[in-house]
Amino acid sequence: MASSKVALLRTSPRTVIEDYHRVMNLGGYQAALPKSADTALKINISWHFFYPGSSTPPWQLDGVVRAMLRDGYARERIHGCHNRTVVIDAHLGERENKQIDVIRAHVLRNIHLYEGEEWIHIRDAVGSLADEFLVLNQVYPDGFSIPKRFIGENILHLPTVKTHVFTTTTGAMKNAFGGLLNERRHWTHPVIHQTLVDLLMVQKKIHSGIFAVMDGTFAGDGPGPRCMIPHVKNVLLASADQVAIDAVAAKLMGFDPMSIDFIRIAHERGLGCGDPREIEIVGDEAAARERWNFVGPFERMTFASRMQHLIYWGPLKKPIEWSLKTVLAPWAYLASVAYHDSFWYPFVAKSRMKEVLASDWGRLFASWEKLTPDERGFPNLGDVTPELQRSGFSAFATSLGVLLTCLSEAPEFAARKRTRELGSGAS
Repeated sequence: MASSKVALLRTSPRTVIEDYHRVMNLGGYQAALPKSADTALKINISWHFFYPGSSTPPWQLDGVVRAMLRDGYARERIHGCHNRTVVIDAHLGERENKQIDVIRAHVLRNIHLYEGEEWIHIRDAVGSLADEFLVLNQVYPDGFSIPKRFIGENILHLPTVKTHVFTTTTGAMKNAFGGLLNERRHWTHPVIHQTLVDLLMVQKKIHSGIFAVMDGTFAGDGPGPRCMIPHVKNVLLASADQVAIDAVAAKLMGFDPMSIDFIRIAHERGLGCGDPREIEIVGDEAAARERWNFVGPFERMTFASRMQHLIYWGPLKKPIEWSLKTVLAPWAYLASVAYHDSFWYPFVAKSRMKEVLASDWGRLFASWEKLTPDERGFPNLGDVTPELQRSGFSAFATSLGVLLTCLSEAPEFAARKRTRELGSGAS
């Protein structure tokens, strides 16, 4: 008897709304997410610029919201949920990826966790469970804080199918990373696999329900979660088991799930099922047997990803990694933004995206604001020729603003600013 269940369906723009409703119910989301609790839709923004497969596409968010409203979840109990990192601008990202259009169309609350939300110390939130952490007590000897609003709230993760230069693949488990850890989350990169396992333990303790809906309409291969080669794959996945859905996605991409540390460790600790032999597939079993033979994130790494590996796990760890825990850390944030936003996206991304932008999903994204779906999906994709709204000089100019935001919001500088403000207030 299978211990875990993952729903998987093929989809198309013309049936995507119906398919999201079906895959969520096949995956058992109504049993996993009580209607009496608030539900946070944990939107994924891996890049504030639109890049196929990198972030939650608008049809994923729209399909999930429509399914929940159709099944009797109260509109006032559903909200969009964003975290912030020093290298990703969530406000720019929700606009460029057209997520905010969906939130506004459905008249939902939109919560940015770093803006006016109260955070609570981890031991006040989970008690003695903190004693069982694999690495977080060593990374943060004084503890860390999590959003207080998460306690007693459902969480519905909205990842995409893609590879990652730190964790081989990324999905439901990694989607909790930004929301649960403070802005010094980069301290955990050397032990990222164990960190994801610790965070899954936290989620199981604090949330009233956990579910994941993963979009594989676009899927990304290569040095993700940003500089990937996108492919059109036309699949949707859903599960209450965060380990199992990541395992099935990894297997689709062509990887052995149990060779990926965060999946294997979570499986061994009983936090979910990472062994595909023990996972029940419901829906389109033929689609689940596909193997895409992705090359993965390590074969064609970018200059930035090679440097990250050298700093976190290679010969540069001893001379450089210490600086990332000091006031010197913003050098790394600026370097990341300069490489990805000021160089790679303006001058490389357009050619990488060209083929998939010409697909039906590319046309759907290009025409999103102008289309009206029927009960099944989008029967007419319009006449708009997909074209990047930001590329070349436009993207470069926008990246300069991101650089300034990155510097002004660096947690090392923000902490010093708060200390000065508290000091002046006391005097």
